[in-house]
Amino acid sequence: MPDRSDSGNAVIDIISPENTRTSVPVTESPFSIGRGEVGNQLAIPDRRISRNCAAIVSEGGHHFLEDRGNQLGVFLNGERIAKRVLREGDTITFGVENSHQIVFHASAAETSIENLLTRVGRISVSESSPIGLGKLNLLLEATMLLHSQLPLHAVLEAMLDRAITITNAERGLLLEATASGALHHRLARRAGGTSMPTEGFSPTQTALRMAMETQSGVITGDLREADAALQGAQSIVAQRLRTVVAIPLYAMPHATSEESIVHVMRGEFLGVLYLDSRHSAAFSKLDRQILDALAVEAASILDNARLVERERQRQRLEQELSIAREIQQALLPRGFRDFPHLAISAVNTPCHAVGGDYFDVFPMSDDRTAFVIADVAGKGIGAALLTTMLQGALTGLTLGSDPVRVFQHINSFLCGHAEVGKYATMFFGMLDRQGNLDYINAGHPSPLLLRRGEITEMFTEGSFPVGLIPEAHYDSVRVTIQPGDTLVLFSDGVTEAADIEEQMFGVPRLTEALAGQHDAPLDQLQKKVVDSIEHFAGGASQADDITLLFIRYCAASQAVEAGA
Repeated sequence: MPDRSDSGNAVIDIISPENTRTSVPVTESPFSIGRGEVGNQLAIPDRRISRNCAAIVSEGGHHFLEDRGNQLGVFLNGERIAKRVLREGDTITFGVENSHQIVFHASAAETSIENLLTRVGRISVSESSPIGLGKLNLLLEATMLLHSQLPLHAVLEAMLDRAITITNAERGLLLEATASGALHHRLARRAGGTSMPTEGFSPTQTALRMAMETQSGVITGDLREADAALQGAQSIVAQRLRTVVAIPLYAMPHATSEESIVHVMRGEFLGVLYLDSRHSAAFSKLDRQILDALAVEAASILDNARLVERERQRQRLEQELSIAREIQQALLPRGFRDFPHLAISAVNTPCHAVGGDYFDVFPMSDDRTAFVIADVAGKGIGAALLTTMLQGALTGLTLGSDPVRVFQHINSFLCGHAEVGKYATMFFGMLDRQGNLDYINAGHPSPLLLRRGEITEMFTEGSFPVGLIPEAHYDSVRVTIQPGDTLVLFSDGVTEAADIEEQMFGVPRLTEALAGQHDAPLDQLQKKVVDSIEHFAGGASQADDITLLFIRYCAASQAVEAGA
């Protein structure tokens, strides 16, 4: 069970091959890293990295990096490690070129305060006046509050109050950028430390637009001496404003390199710090420096709050996906009952938290048993919902419905709801005690038939996937199989399983894995195929679900021992 209390305030920057940077707080210990979405706090989209790759563990006040089984190793500053203490600025890689890098930061707050002290050191107070020192003290107070354990709203109020005090403004407004780029009024304050409704605050749009277009602060102490566009702004004239301050807030910048030249890229736009007054003000160089420093600190806390919220959303989504996975797996048949004329074995491995593959086995009568395998186009929640619908529709066959009519109905329903945007390949069969197999193939890969050392594809006759062609027609085909015959049904995730060079497993390799195994117990046969796929893939991430269903027809007295 991850320990949230011992994770500290560490932050990691994930740098993609395209040099985009994302910051994520280390919220748990261990903080697991790998390519899988479930079970890892950080999922890296690189198929060359192992599903369970590495972890950041907090022990005794330090953070450690551990190799948790990455096939190509885990590297810290270019050196392969098994376990090593992490220090500020350490770079983590995974033994592959042109992939993601992770930069470790021991504490977001300490780093920010250290940067603040550096900036304060650059702020020159021409004279050691009580006023100048008092303003620096306000800046330091605001910074300490920004990184306190107070609620975020209280921290932002304190920051805005001090900005108002430093500038002698009458009111202040914090505007936060939404996902669409619009500005949302988050917080408004009056001089004297009192709150005011954000709905009653009308900042000058001209100043906001100028600040965002120039990506720099608009600081005007007397609008009579300001830019003509500001002087003539309708909101400024209507409100008789004399002082306006609008400082854009950006996330922490990051560096990229191109041909040995380092470029500093401005971070994501977060919002604007806005202040105004009906009185003129004289802004000194110190005032402007303090405002810039305060804006950086305000951006830092907004950025951290946004990252924490994103992490919480990711954790909620992961929890919901985990529940969906449990439900989906619970709906798959487990512990196959002893059928009088056949033995069964199956495996389903989704490539994501939930999958689009589905299989089932259920009795139609004392004499007939039905089985089905389906593969919905696409992956994730949408595909999983459709597999559940298909399962419900097909289990209704136990009530005596005609399978052909059910397939026609499913196809008509899906085609009639084109907005769903999904279709599915399916293979459905009904096998009786005499070996008569009636099947419907809706665009699915033909199962393989193992018979006395030979492997054939004899179920290719069929129609289109359900949900693809409104005019598709489905027919049932009858064949007779012999005692000892084994049907191997599979989704295309088996044959399209890829290695790190993106070569596919294919039907020939599947046939090779099955060769000489016609007498092997089904669980042994299943293990042979699964091991062959995993050995071929060599740890590469898979892009599709992998499902296998083995059906062996045998005499009633042989059914139990055939599956053992």
